[in-house]
This record gives sequence, C-alpha cells and structure tokens, in this order.
Amino acid sequence: MDAAFTAEQDEMRRTLREILGKRCGPDEVKAAVRTDTGYDRELWQRLSRQLGLPGIAVAEEYGGVGCTPADLALACEETGRVLLPSPLLATAALAAPLIGALGTDAQRAALLPALAAGERTAALAVPGPALATALALTGDNAPGDWAGGGRAGGVQARADGAGWRLYGEVAQVLDGHSAGLLLVAAHTGGFARARTLLFLVRGDAPGLVRARQATLDETRPQGRIELRDVEAELLGGAEAAGAAGVAGQDGHGPDPLPALAATGLLAASVLAAEAVGAAGQALARTVEYVRQREQFGRPVGSFQAVKHRLADLYVQVQAARSAAYYAAWDPGQGALALAQALEALRITAGEAIQLHGGIGFTWEHDAHLYFKRAAADELLFGPVHRLRGHAAQQAGLFPAPDPVPTPQNPQSPQNPQKAAV
Repeated sequence: MDAAFTAEQDEMRRTLREILGKRCGPDEVKAAVRTDTGYDRELWQRLSRQLGLPGIAVAEEYGGVGCTPADLALACEETGRVLLPSPLLATAALAAPLIGALGTDAQRAALLPALAAGERTAALAVPGPALATALALTGDNAPGDWAGGGRAGGVQARADGAGWRLYGEVAQVLDGHSAGLLLVAAHTGGFARARTLLFLVRGDAPGLVRARQATLDETRPQGRIELRDVEAELLGGAEAAGAAGVAGQDGHGPDPLPALAATGLLAASVLAAEAVGAAGQALARTVEYVRQREQFGRPVGSFQAVKHRLADLYVQVQAARSAAYYAAWDPGQGALALAQALEALRITAGEAIQLHGGIGFTWEHDAHLYFKRAAADELLFGPVHRLRGHAAQQAGLFPAPDPVPTPQNPQSPQNPQKAAV
C-alpha cells in the first residue's frame, strides 16, 4: 500500500480547508445548527458545485467525481476539524452507497446524479439506537428486531398492487427531518415470515410527517419520521436481485443485509477520519490556549505536568490518524479505526475542557462542541468496546462458546453429570 497522498488529494484538502476556514468558525457553526435544516444551505451548495463533495465517491456515469472512498474519508477529516454541520454523512456515506449497491439501473440513473450534485439530500431511516447494529458495526445484522420486530414496532410494509405502502415510526434519523429522499428499513411478509427490506420514500410524500428532535450534538441533526400509509418504492427489485444473486425471501428484491454491512465499513472509515480531524483541532486549540494563558508569571503550557498530558494526547491522536488513513485505503478495517478515533476524540475533548480551566467548564465554550460530538457519535455508532469486541469476534480471536446444555442435548460438555448418567 502506498500511503502517500496524491497531488489531487492534497489540493482538495487545501481548498476545502481554505473554504471551511472562512465560513465555519465556531460562531458560524452555532448559527447554522439553529436553522430549520440544521446546516448552511448556501455553503452546502458551494461545496457541492465547487468541489463535488457529495459526489466524490459516486461513479462518473452517475454524475459523480469518480474518486475512491479514500478521497471521501480524507475530505471528511477536514469537515471534522470544523465540525461542519451538513448532510454529507447521511447522503454520501450511507444513502448513496446503498442505492449504488441495491438499486436498479433506473433507480441509480434517477437518484444518484441529484445526490452527487447536492441538489437532493438523503437519509437512512433505521431506529437510531440500532443504527450501529444495522450497519453490522457492533454485531451481526442478521434478521431480527433491529428494525423493530414482532407484530408492532419499527415500520411495516404491505404490497399495494404494483407498489408498496409503509406505516410506522422511526426516531433518531440523521437528517431525517430535512432529507429530500428517505431510505426506510421496513418489515414485509407479515409476522410469521417477517423480513427487512429497504424502500425509497420521497420527502414530500403524502402521509409523511417529520419533525426535528433535540439532540446532544446539534451539529448532527436528527429527526423523527412518521409514515401514515405512505407510498414507497422498493429499493432494487427483480433486476437488482438477479444481478446480485441474492433475492429476498419474498422474491421481490435483493437482500439488503450484505449491502448494509459493506456500507457500515465505509461509513466507519469516514467517521474515523471525521473524528480524527475533530480531535486534532481540539488538541491544536488547547495547545494554543496553554501557550497564552499565564499562571504564576509563566505560560500554563510550560509546566511539566501540562506538557506530559499534551504529549499523551498527541500520541493518541496520531495513532488514531494512522488507523483512519489505513481504513481509508482498506475499509475492511473501518470498525477498528472508528473505535480508535472515537476514543481519541473523547479523551482529547475531555482534556481540552480540563486544560482550559474555569472557562472550559462553561457550557457555552467552544470546547464543548467537540465534547458533544465525541459523546453523540459514540452513542450512535459505538460504544468503543463493542466496536472492538465485534471486530475481534469476526477475526476469530475469541473461540466460540460451548453449547448450553438442553433437555434435547443432555450430553453437552458443560453438563458432565447428565453425560455420565
């Protein structure tokens, strides 16, 4: 693997940093998150037109830039530095890859160009607490209740002639309150043969009710969506199922679980780069502060104890950056890189508050923007120990547990007395 950045990648990062440096100071970020959409629409359009940001990893035949996921991750390191509130994660890292993997040719041709140009945004609607599971980051996304199970809960789908109708409710959907297109995970087949498929819902569909939710991290806006007998289109179909060779159990479309798992690894590499950018900026702002703040007639940063703490943070951030860059070229390592980056961001943001002293503990201080991002991302995509645990299990580091003895299997190794009998 050649870890050196190309001239085009360096130019993209430089241009993006220059634009965001002028338009995404802490005050501008706080103003943007308080708008109806939760982000600066004008800035989003400029990033889309000038840099093709939402279409970086979309193929050129669908109006994208045609770069690799690594380029998207490197761009997101810069957006993470300033905690850019935007629909980039939901649109480019979650929705677009799923449409590309599961959609029919007609669906890809109709949807991807608008997403790549920034003319339309998209969101993946699975229950917020289950997002990491649906993406197979903290556990297997085997059919179960992660999308709402049983006779109630989640979203239910029923066939309506040649189309589908959805009803149910989903909370904590990233950009769900403002996205022009929703990818909704819904149950089909009734209770006895229930399975989960993905459906496309227009943002202005009759019966769709949306509202923005209060969140810990305002730079990650989330919405609650209610579907009241809403018309929907199945993502994929007979055409896509035949190409993928994995038709759903009802024969109507491809199985979305492998595509969700692959998208999860891509999203993890993007999130890791974002977290590294945020951690690096939090550390840089803290170093600048302790150089200027004086105590006992000398800068706070000149004290040995402060130097040691900053050195530890530097090592933590650099290790996370190395892991994030590796995952950018090999998304299969995305979950581990995300765990390393989230941990680095959480520790760095916490130390930033401590090292800013009394002013750092005020809720309005800029350091809390990074602390909220760290806490919210770990709630949505972690926690760290589950990311690492699932990665270790997939790598075969932990042996499979012995079977639990049952009345049908009394001779289990865990039940020697019954075996002797």
